[in-house]
Amino acid sequence: MAKYKLKTKSSAKKRFKFTGTGKIKRKKAYLRHILTKKSPGSKRNLRQAGLISDVDSASIKRMMPYR
Repeated sequence: MAKYKLKTKSSAKKRFKFTGTGKIKRKKAYLRHILTKKSPGSKRNLRQAGLISDVDSASIKRMMPYR
């Protein structure tokens, strides 16, 4: 019986990384344009990576089967 490989979603592998404990890191939104009206503190906070919520992590793990 042949075993089939699953493909990783290209969009997911570019956007997400896994931590050592299995959580999923992501980049925060709202830091691409119209930055003049945003305060330096808010832009600084957007630089740090965020974590995916538990509700969404199951679908992302399905997109990346070989993490």
